[in-house]
Amino acid sequence: MLKGRLGLDDTRVPQKSRNGLVYVERARVAVETGSLVLVFDEVGETIELPYQRINALLLGPGTTVTHDAVRHCSAYGTAIAFVGTDGTRIYTAPPIFDRDADLARRQATYWASTTTRVMVAKRMYSKRFGETPRTNSLDSLRGMEASRIKTAYEVVAAEVGITWRGRRYDRDFPDKTDLPNQAINHAVTALEACVAIAVQATATLPPLGFLHEHSSKSFVLDICDLYRTVVTVPIAFRCVKKILRGGTEPLDREVRRAVSRHVRETAFVDTVIDDIKEILA
Repeated sequence: MLKGRLGLDDTRVPQKSRNGLVYVERARVAVETGSLVLVFDEVGETIELPYQRINALLLGPGTTVTHDAVRHCSAYGTAIAFVGTDGTRIYTAPPIFDRDADLARRQATYWASTTTRVMVAKRMYSKRFGETPRTNSLDSLRGMEASRIKTAYEVVAAEVGITWRGRRYDRDFPDKTDLPNQAINHAVTALEACVAIAVQATATLPPLGFLHEHSSKSFVLDICDLYRTVVTVPIAFRCVKKILRGGTEPLDREVRRAVSRHVRETAFVDTVIDDIKEILA
């Protein structure tokens, strides 16, 4: 009466009902007796993975995956992303076509109208700063945001105990800036990868940003800005403080490891997924 193993052949758990990411490294992802498994050959351990209930499988360094495993994930709309350690880099995330498109459709609808685009931008502003601005101009919102961010940099620098001389960044010579600016650049790169994973997992559309424009990852940049004053800058400045106190690690590695710890300890990507759903509610 029921088709397939446990009668689940045609069962699809909606993406909005999932909220899980599994990160794995130094393992083999394969299919055994109809189930997706993680095989850790070094310790002789095999773990069965409930892949129908997760948004994405993140494959870190030292991981291999079989053709059958990819086929199973594709069949159930589970995204696969190839990432760096703890997701602080994203190399590729092949599109999964059998996905719930509700969030993407809503995002496109909101983006297509100036009124609703401003509405979403104001939601993001409110989430970041705890107040809803009265303006209905995107340019005004950008200006207000820039002013608040400038003040936030100064506050965080004072709290951490480092000298801050303002945001300066030359794309042609990124290493010529001072340590706080270099640290912010490294932290932004790592956080962007984590947010890109969440965007891929929710099947939302990277090019359709509400404040950022013209970039193929505008929505990723929008979402990254939600965490600039509470994650990106504090981590960057704390790493600078550690270096100034005699830390021996290169600054970029120190920042990546700090971001990695934060992502792992706070389930950060899951938080981003929840925030995307809230913003596009």
